[in-house]
Amino acid sequence: MKETETAHKAWDETWKSEDGRAIWLDPEQEVRELADRLFESGARKVLDLGCGVGRHAAYFASRGYETWALDGSETGVEHARKLAEKTGLSIDFEVGLMTDLPYGDAMFDYVISFNVIYHGDQKTVAKAVSEIRRTLKPGGIYQGTMLSKRNGYYGKGVEVSKDTFVYDHDGSGDEAHPHYYCDARELVELFEGFEVSTLRDVNHDHRRSEHWHWHLAAERLP
Repeated sequence: MKETETAHKAWDETWKSEDGRAIWLDPEQEVRELADRLFESGARKVLDLGCGVGRHAAYFASRGYETWALDGSETGVEHARKLAEKTGLSIDFEVGLMTDLPYGDAMFDYVISFNVIYHGDQKTVAKAVSEIRRTLKPGGIYQGTMLSKRNGYYGKGVEVSKDTFVYDHDGSGDEAHPHYYCDARELVELFEGFEVSTLRDVNHDHRRSEHWHWHLAAERLP
């Protein structure tokens, strides 16, 4: 079967340049808000899955969380580690894949994965969700994003698996790697073993119509 979990290779190139890193340095407002609420209610152990250059991991550590961070890009992890060292933050970094997390069962109170786990076909994404559930404590919270079928790239390029497309428009960027798209029903089915508490279809760029992503929060059921 064709390998589909490959987008980290494109991001490894992106993170090598200052311009490539520039828009990925500030944590998302909704992540900060949920992280703060969960910390106040007792959450202490968090995983930033697909940490990139470390924007969310750094925020969690500064807030007081015991923080773990993983990414498939060695370049991203290197920059994230340097940021943590420069700011005196304690973060446990790993280079690895979302489908094989090097963490114990029921380890985390909170896992986030922004713009990450939809990079692959449905089976790859389902395996990533299974790993997230395995490493979350019962009652733990997952926060993340998925690609909506309203996204302008849905249906473009080559369909390499059901609802999974490669759009190699210029031979660069992560669109040249498999992306999985879903509707709300499919997303809820994918997150079997979770209670989805928040689900919004958000356009990331209101100047254009092609950047629709699902934003979700879900509780890991017993």
